[in-house]
Amino acid sequence: MVHKGAAALALVIFALAALIVIFAIALLNALFFPRLRPAPPEFGWRVSVLIPARNESAVIGQTVRMLLRQTRPPDEILVLDDSSDDGTAECVQTAAEGHPALRVITGMPLPSGWMGKNWACHQLAQAASGELLVFIDADVIWRPGALAALTAQMQTSRADLLTVWPTQRTESWAERLVIPLMALAVLGYLPLPLVHHTPFSVAAAANGQCMVFRRGAYDLVGGHAAVRSQIVEDVALARRVKRAGLRLRMADGAGLVACRMYHDWSSVRSGFGKNILAGHSNSLLFLAVSTVFHWIVFVLPWLWLVFNPVGLDGWPWLPLLLIVLGVGTRAVTAAATRQRVVDALLLPVSVVMMTLIAAQAVWWKLRYGGPQWKGRIVMTETLETAQHG
Repeated sequence: MVHKGAAALALVIFALAALIVIFAIALLNALFFPRLRPAPPEFGWRVSVLIPARNESAVIGQTVRMLLRQTRPPDEILVLDDSSDDGTAECVQTAAEGHPALRVITGMPLPSGWMGKNWACHQLAQAASGELLVFIDADVIWRPGALAALTAQMQTSRADLLTVWPTQRTESWAERLVIPLMALAVLGYLPLPLVHHTPFSVAAAANGQCMVFRRGAYDLVGGHAAVRSQIVEDVALARRVKRAGLRLRMADGAGLVACRMYHDWSSVRSGFGKNILAGHSNSLLFLAVSTVFHWIVFVLPWLWLVFNPVGLDGWPWLPLLLIVLGVGTRAVTAAATRQRVVDALLLPVSVVMMTLIAAQAVWWKLRYGGPQWKGRIVMTETLETAQHG
């Protein structure tokens, strides 16, 4: 019984220490994380906006129209139609209304060893003529002045790679409870000074929804060809930038750049399931350890408060403190990224949902060898080769 009590106490101390660190990092990041700001519409660079598109007819027309209505539109918008069968290219042409800045490229067949998006981005970069390469997803929303704010941030930060975290629009319960966990992971686990001011490539993050490269930096790190087989190519590129001694900078979209990634539980589960294992170095063990850790710090305190499973009688304030730190971290990151703060109270439910997503990813790995996405099975066995390239 003594050993059981000592083990329980050690577990509680571990959870408390972890939550204090995570909360402190989240608070500091929330206060100091760079945010896009309105800026004059004039900038000296030639800007190429590059959009890989596979069956995006539902959203890409709006994206193109928003880009063409910027206070200072891009010099060129290149859309690569990646074997779409839903009329994506026609939607793009209709939205552009013959604008000379818009060009649709028909994608070449996917070579062996390439991820589909990486191959599309590689072709786009080869066709682009801009000094700034702005890679975006087809569903990114651009408010008036967003592109000017983006280029101004690129200039003031002197970034070689600027990655913007769009404001995530969430409507269904699945979106509200899962998607803001991205902000919790970035703001809570990755101290901003380590990203911006150290050479450690492990302290790198990026969001493929919006990444801005100086052309020279993109070419120097090998572009998408260097990460051709990576599922999380955005993080892989960010790490290559740091390894090359170049400047990686991050910024929050602050409502100027936004995105609605998914629309229901099925799409949330599939989208996050595609990336979660690759985000854990394609290691089932690492994913399992991560899942257990999040249950310990974000779910166990609630179970302790209700059922006292760890057997530490007489300390009713301790589970409440753990809950406050966990919910507080989730609330701080939600407020900083314009999400619903009240949803932080459902953090244990969010962890359960992420566990189901992890289970989906494990099933895909064991059954098919990799996740399924947009009609393709994404094989993951070759990822380590690109990681060390």
